[in-house]
Amino acid sequence: MAKPGKVFIFFNCDADKSEGSMNVFYNRTVYKDTKTSRKNLWKKVKEEYGAERIQIASDKLADVELAITEGDPVSASDFMQFGAIRAFECY
Repeated sequence: MAKPGKVFIFFNCDADKSEGSMNVFYNRTVYKDTKTSRKNLWKKVKEEYGAERIQIASDKLADVELAITEGDPVSASDFMQFGAIRAFECY
């Protein structure tokens, strides 16, 4: 069996980041673990931030961008309110 890869999904969610509030039918774009897809994930997060659907402290925006584009995108969730990124295995 092939080794699984990773994909990431950005979710709008409640303040507690409960799994029940993360609706895959609303947030249905999957981002691969590639440089281009990570840039597109960062673009999505910026759009949600600009539309005020999520909150990120302005002094943490650079940390969120770095985590998404070069580090662990899931860790960017620590700086977001009403938004989260989750990783899933993909074969």
